[in-house]
Amino acid sequence: MKQPTYVTRPFLPPLEELQPYLEQIWANRQLTNSGPFHQEFEQALCEYLGIEHISLFANATLALVVALQALRITGDVITTPYSFVATSHSLLWNGIRPVFVDIDPETLNLDAEKIEAAITPQTTAILPVHVYGRPCDTRRIQSIADIYGLKVIYDAAHAFGVEDEDGSILRDGDVSILSFHATKVFTTFEGGAVVSPDAKTKKRIDYLKNFGFADEVTVVAPGINGKMNEFQAALGLLQLKHVDEALKQRAEIDGYYREALKDIPGIRYLSLPDCSRRNYAYFVIMVEPEYPISRDELYDRFRKDNIFARRYFYPLISNFPMYRAIPSASKSNLPISSASADKVLCLPIYPGLEEAALERTVHVIKGGAKCLTTRNPN
Repeated sequence: MKQPTYVTRPFLPPLEELQPYLEQIWANRQLTNSGPFHQEFEQALCEYLGIEHISLFANATLALVVALQALRITGDVITTPYSFVATSHSLLWNGIRPVFVDIDPETLNLDAEKIEAAITPQTTAILPVHVYGRPCDTRRIQSIADIYGLKVIYDAAHAFGVEDEDGSILRDGDVSILSFHATKVFTTFEGGAVVSPDAKTKKRIDYLKNFGFADEVTVVAPGINGKMNEFQAALGLLQLKHVDEALKQRAEIDGYYREALKDIPGIRYLSLPDCSRRNYAYFVIMVEPEYPISRDELYDRFRKDNIFARRYFYPLISNFPMYRAIPSASKSNLPISSASADKVLCLPIYPGLEEAALERTVHVIKGGAKCLTTRNPN
């Protein structure tokens, strides 16, 4: 059987590099509660990402939930259906109603030109996603937010290290949320963070992620346990030493795909995002009607060849039972999102991915292009 090839695999540093960190954790016996590695990791991330205030979390979903609490978001929040379910789930956990707006067909991000039509007196915020690490139209979104007095919370789970002409895109909005999950460009196994614009916001977030404690005897809010432990922080410090090389390898794989797939009818890949620093988090293709077989048939061919491409994002968030009854979840309101979800496939891209696996992936796509069977209308 051929070696399985996945969309992504976490980059892990050599085990011998981890040992000194583990020995120090064992020696000082501080496993969590803002230990020395936690504090060091926060500072190192600020320096690497070009930001000033960051709060570490056990995972990004908790980070999203707490960020919404910290900004006291209520009512309705405009967001995208084309994301991982955690984006909208974080709203429901806070008693907030998501209002879905369609996406741009080229970037697959929330279409900024459709936001204003969805604003009502109940709207309090906008929750866009930098999909696949591709920056949203942050200036247009902020302009709309300023006019209507709305908060902007960016789900930047895919956007580690991405920069535009003004620097890190994590500086945009009222807060940005990062994910350090094992499937991401930068990982601490599980993990996440909230990037804040000022020390006051960071302090409130830090209170909320630690049960609301301001000091040993003072609880100032109904907080939650969202803290990152020392082992995660240590792994993050190690990852920072290798992340630039990992990003370089991702860029090389991205370039390989663009060259190998450029002349296949019916296979469209996304253009490179217009930013000064990219992270190549995903390589996304759209299986268009000109391709001889359907997206799902191609997906099945990959699986038969032990290549686990991913239909990411499919189904749309708006198609899940807890969201279907929301008026904005109607398919007629989301034509581009719906069409994109039915076409999308993410191909394998991660450091250490062997050339043979890349060749196999391209071979499956070219094989589908030669297929003369009729597309399945379903």
